[in-house]
Amino acid sequence: MAKKPAAEENKSSASNSNGAEQTGPMLSVLAQYIKDLSFENPNSPNSLRPREKAPEIKINVNVSANPLSDSDFEVELKLEAKAEDNAEVMFNAELVYAGVFRIQGIPEESMGPAVLIECPRLLFPFARQIISDSTRNGGFPPLMIDPIDFAQLYQGRIAEGAEKSS
Repeated sequence: MAKKPAAEENKSSASNSNGAEQTGPMLSVLAQYIKDLSFENPNSPNSLRPREKAPEIKINVNVSANPLSDSDFEVELKLEAKAEDNAEVMFNAELVYAGVFRIQGIPEESMGPAVLIECPRLLFPFARQIISDSTRNGGFPPLMIDPIDFAQLYQGRIAEGAEKSS
């Protein structure tokens, strides 16, 4: 039995896999990037001294999306972390981490959850690492943000929208 040249084998299998990918739902990351990053250590070096108790850390999370085309969306994950000891701000970190996603083959009613739950879920580990590195580089222990339930965040946004429209 004659064997096909390697180039022909790869070519035929690639066209089969491309055809299969196009028929089902697809979510692809086209790009991801830091859109805005700020780290403030306003009371240094005093804020870096040893403390008897851990500072109070407040973390805010927000997700927004902008359609770029029928199938492409820019999704922004905004993380804000502020550490305070009494009235003294120890650090303030703000990050807007974004990605461009291509979503195809998903029903219209599932588009909101895909964009506002699945896309930020893919961005979060990278954003978490950037915040961790920023706090460490600012002289503090790395801030490891707990995992975020983006489905719950989305449900809250839907409920809030329903309350405003009533």
